[in-house]
Amino acid sequence: MNKGQLFLIPTTLGDNAPLEVLPISVKKTIENITHYIVENEKTARRFIKKITPSKAQNSLVLYPLNKFTKDNEMQHYLDAIDQGENIGLISEAGLPAIADPGAVIVKLAHEKNIKVTPLVGPSSIFMALMASGMNGQNFAFNGYLPIESTERKKAIKFYEKLSFDRNQTQLFIETPYRNEKLFNELKSSLQGNTRLCIAIDISLETEWIKTYTISTWKKITVALHKRPAIFIIQKD
Repeated sequence: MNKGQLFLIPTTLGDNAPLEVLPISVKKTIENITHYIVENEKTARRFIKKITPSKAQNSLVLYPLNKFTKDNEMQHYLDAIDQGENIGLISEAGLPAIADPGAVIVKLAHEKNIKVTPLVGPSSIFMALMASGMNGQNFAFNGYLPIESTERKKAIKFYEKLSFDRNQTQLFIETPYRNEKLFNELKSSLQGNTRLCIAIDISLETEWIKTYTISTWKKITVALHKRPAIFIIQKD
C-alpha cells in the first residue's frame, strides 16, 4: 500500500469567496481528502463547505491543533497516512505553518519520512511586503512585539536600528484590538525619516496599504481598531 501525503492547504484571509483568491488546485485537493488537522473545527468545516459544498460533513475526520493539544496526541495525527490516506493541514487564515502552529505537524511529517505538498495561497505577510516598496531581498518577520509598553518601545527602537545596520526590512503583527496603541508608539518611538508600511484587510474589499515616513504618518488618521494588519518598517 502506498503511503499518503500531507497537503498544506491555504485558506482565505477573510470572509471572501475562496476561489477569488485560491487556485482550483485547492478545491480539487479538498474534494479528495477526508482527514484534516485544523486549529478550529467550526471554521475549518465552514471553509471546506464553502469551497466544496457537495462534500458530506459527516465524512470528515478532524484532528484539533491548538494550545490544548498534547504532544502525545499529535504523534498519532499522521497515522492514517500509513494506511494510504492523504491528510490536509488547514490554517485559520492564509498559509499553514507561516506564523501558524501547523509548523509542528510539518516537522513531524519530515521525521516520519512523509511527503509534504504545499499548495499556493495568500500570505498576508508576503503580500504586505510585496506592496510596501521596502527591501524584499533582506527581511525578517518578528511576530508580536512585547505587550508591556516599556519593553515594546525598546523592541521598536531595536528593530529600527537592526533595519539600518543590516539594510533589512522588519515585519511584525499585533492583536487587532491593540493596533491603535502600537501605531501611536511607532509614531512616538521611530525617527522621522524611517518608513512605515501599514497593510490592512489584505485581499478583502476593504484592503488598505500605505507606506509613508513617520513624519508623514504623524499627520494621518487611520481606522485600525480590530482590523487585521501587518506593520513593516525600514530605516534607510
